[in-house]
Amino acid sequence: MERVLDIYKRPYDPLHPVVCMDESPKQLIAETRVPIPGSPGRVARHDYEYRRCGVCTVFLASEPLVGKRMARVRERRTKRDWAYFIEEIAGHYEEAEKITLVMDNLNTHVPGSLYETFAPDKARALWERFEFVYTPKHGSWLNMAEIELNVLTGQCLNRRLDDIDVVRREVEAWEQYRDNKNAKINWQFTTPDARIKLSRLYPTLDD
Repeated sequence: MERVLDIYKRPYDPLHPVVCMDESPKQLIAETRVPIPGSPGRVARHDYEYRRCGVCTVFLASEPLVGKRMARVRERRTKRDWAYFIEEIAGHYEEAEKITLVMDNLNTHVPGSLYETFAPDKARALWERFEFVYTPKHGSWLNMAEIELNVLTGQCLNRRLDDIDVVRREVEAWEQYRDNKNAKINWQFTTPDARIKLSRLYPTLDD
């Protein structure tokens, strides 16, 4: 935890960017009846019945100090999907010497996923572009990309969407909107705060 918090205190360095990455499933849901649109004094109404149309996954990477993010919608959340997203992140920061990537401990978030997806030389080259930093178990709230995903859900995806292509278009529009606003996360939790508020997690040493 303290390592993640210390990384968040680093000053902006374009050659060593700090990027947070996370992913979230999005259930595709279709209406079974035509919704009743809203009118003055009355909200729109949807029938409680719906039809499941599968699931997709939103991969999101954000650079908190710059207020930029990159979101991609994929059909699955496999090791290969993660590896291809890592490749996109690396391509986005071509000039960077080392990319610090904060993410959770999901079993797909390992260098082995790169080797299962790419030829060994390419996998090694991608691996060396990154410094992988994992949030602790039960500590995914330390990942600022999780906050961005919550914003995405609240502003864009908190409704019934039944087509992955529609989800892609909506996510792309949201990403452009947030980037144009240069929206940033006001992160204020620090290591001294953690040692006070989470003191129960620290060992007690006898003098």
